[in-house]
Amino acid sequence: MAGSPGLLVPLLGLGLGLALMLALSLPGAWAVDCGSFGPAAHLTFTPAARNRWLAPRLRTPGPLDHLYGTVRRFLSTVQLNPFPAELVRALLNEPASVKVDEVVRYEAGYVVCAVIASLYLLVVPTAGLCFCCCRGHRRCGGPVKTEYKEMACERGTLMTFLLLTTLVLLIGVVCAFVTNQRVHEQMGPSAQAVHETLLSLRGLVSDIPQELQAVAQQFSVPQNRVLKDLDGVAMSIGSTIHTQLRSTVYEMLASLLSLGQALQVSVDHLRALNATLMELREGQQDLDQAISVHRERLRDLLQEPGCQGCEETLSQAHGLELGADFGQVPHVDDVLHRLEGVPEANFYSMVQEENSTFNALPYLASLQLADVVEELKKAVAQEPRGLKTVAEAFPSWEAASRWSQALEKVENSSRPYLKEVQRYEKYRWIVGCVLCSVVLLVVVCNLVGLNLGIWGLSSRQDRSHLEAKGRAGARILMVGAGLSFLFAAPLIILVFSTFLVGGNVQTLVCRSWESGELYEFVDTPGNVPSSMNLSHLLGLKKNISILLAYQQCRKGAALWKVLQLNDSYDLETYLDMNQYKANMEQEFQNLKVDMESLDLLSPAGRRDLEALQRSGLGNVHYPGFLIQIRKPVVNTSVEKVANDLEELAHSQDNSMLGKQLQEEAQGLRNLYQEKVLPQQSLVAKLNISVRALAFSAPNLQLEASGVLDRVTHLKGELPAWATRILRNESECFLIREMGYFSQYVDWVRDEVTQRIATCQPLSGALDNGRVILCDMMADPWNAFWFCLAWCTFFLVPSIIFAIKTSKYFHPIWKRLSSSSSEETQLFHIPRVTSLKL
Repeated sequence: MAGSPGLLVPLLGLGLGLALMLALSLPGAWAVDCGSFGPAAHLTFTPAARNRWLAPRLRTPGPLDHLYGTVRRFLSTVQLNPFPAELVRALLNEPASVKVDEVVRYEAGYVVCAVIASLYLLVVPTAGLCFCCCRGHRRCGGPVKTEYKEMACERGTLMTFLLLTTLVLLIGVVCAFVTNQRVHEQMGPSAQAVHETLLSLRGLVSDIPQELQAVAQQFSVPQNRVLKDLDGVAMSIGSTIHTQLRSTVYEMLASLLSLGQALQVSVDHLRALNATLMELREGQQDLDQAISVHRERLRDLLQEPGCQGCEETLSQAHGLELGADFGQVPHVDDVLHRLEGVPEANFYSMVQEENSTFNALPYLASLQLADVVEELKKAVAQEPRGLKTVAEAFPSWEAASRWSQALEKVENSSRPYLKEVQRYEKYRWIVGCVLCSVVLLVVVCNLVGLNLGIWGLSSRQDRSHLEAKGRAGARILMVGAGLSFLFAAPLIILVFSTFLVGGNVQTLVCRSWESGELYEFVDTPGNVPSSMNLSHLLGLKKNISILLAYQQCRKGAALWKVLQLNDSYDLETYLDMNQYKANMEQEFQNLKVDMESLDLLSPAGRRDLEALQRSGLGNVHYPGFLIQIRKPVVNTSVEKVANDLEELAHSQDNSMLGKQLQEEAQGLRNLYQEKVLPQQSLVAKLNISVRALAFSAPNLQLEASGVLDRVTHLKGELPAWATRILRNESECFLIREMGYFSQYVDWVRDEVTQRIATCQPLSGALDNGRVILCDMMADPWNAFWFCLAWCTFFLVPSIIFAIKTSKYFHPIWKRLSSSSSEETQLFHIPRVTSLKL
């Protein structure tokens, strides 16, 4: 197979070429195909409208969503009243007319929460103060002095409840830390988002007339592109014809070149095979005679009575005979005779000449289209009259400047306010962190006190250690209770203040905003003062509601649709391009291309392929060659026999016999170098040629027949194909050029109705405002006070259980002797056998 790669590539190319030509020879291959000419290239228009698409802001789902939902449900329970439309209308129009009882009635749920918070603020610190006074006079909170039967059960129950309360506090404080940090992290991005939203709104309808004028000026983009195409249309259509036929003709020429190369390689291999075979046969005769002489001499020497250890070498000497017999392989003289003088043609030069002839097609078509091009340029150079007045006829935008100024004022006034909000948020975050840390410290005191107390109860070996651990646990529990009393007031104040702000934001603003009640309220006449009338500010028609405009904008509608401009402005009359198409359709007629000069295959090349058809190259029995090639030149290794004789000669007692064996070994080596090695080289050379021919010859004659048939067929079809392609490509050119104007019309329609006056930033700003205020700020804000309130109210049972439990961790001076003490059974403490008074 060493020589087969030389034929593999040409034959693969030949096969692909024939397959492609078979497909292209089917009728109607170019019926409605503009693929080779290509569609209209994508034109790049300079955007006339700014990119004002406001990306929606969404809160990333997370593990706190369930907590947010719980807080919202709690606030819905606190505030059961619907949106107070009457109260808000009075507040916006006549603030002095707002009655306090109406506000209290609406805020009834918050008033109840305020009463609870006030009671907490009064009772807990007061109880803590009383406890401290009582503790100072040693009248409460002291240790249990006498042991009794139910003490172990009571102590275990108290410790269990204290542990559960502490775990609830731990969960609450962790959530409070997380939500406090979340509020702090969201403040900066939220403030930045407000600026971005206001800036996007400012550009909603600014500079619309100038943008429309810029849209009209963009007509020069398709116009210049068509004029540029017309400058090269003659060569372009000629090149398109060339391109359409190029794949067929080039593949045909490539197949001819590949087949010519394969023919040359096969003939060379066949000649090399025949010459090598003749040399092998001659060398075989000489080698047979020489090896026979050596075999007979070795038999005589090795069979002498004095030869020691010669039996094995003698058996090898018997095998000194020829292996391969190249007189039995098939003859190739007849095939060589039929291929005498082949290849006659230079296929490479022939293909280059045909390529040059074929590549001249574009210039022929260019000469015939010159007059048509000039007429087409005159038609395209004219600009439609409708485009000149597209901006002037567009409805005026009187509200654009008023809206822009109002938004600019809002943006400038919001900057210092947002900075102050961020500054106060930092203070709130610090206070929240401190108070959360205090609650966490109470949790730590409870856990450490419990551990020390239980450890003290469990260790009975050392009495002094028992008392020290128990006292330490009791004191730590009292420290936790003291911290709870001390910070109860700041905690409830922070909880209620954040609850009052965040709860009203959620129930009054966010809930009505999300349900749409807020839009309905603003849309109802008389609810908002004239200075805050959004319809007037946005320049909307009087009969268009804010809610409807918001819903349309949210669905992606533009102001063109929202303001119903299509009823007063017919855009299509300004974008009529039919005049261009009508003028261009009249020009492409009576074009012809002469294809007779393209022969594809010269007469000499045809004779070569016909000789290959008749040669019988594929009928040679190549396996017969391979059978002999696989056999060794000599059945026994001559070198091995020579080496064995050399060793055998040294082991003989008879010096004369040893000398003769050495001479015979040297003779075998000479034979190997002079006769065997040349034969092996010739066999290797023959193997290359045989395997190359065995791989290529069976298909080569069939390929030659197929190529001859295709060349004849293609030669007859090329003129008709060229005419059909020319007609089709003229239509394709017109379609492509009109495609440029269609792109412009589509772009103008899209710019005017979708981009120049898109109101998506309006709905996007409202949605983003709700997300910023409610999802990004109010939810974590409310979750923070909810978790902190959770901790604050659970401090009360924590105080009670801590004080009660600490009593049992002190040493007991009077113990009850019992063989079945519940105390020892509950905590697995060794049984006390005596009382210590």
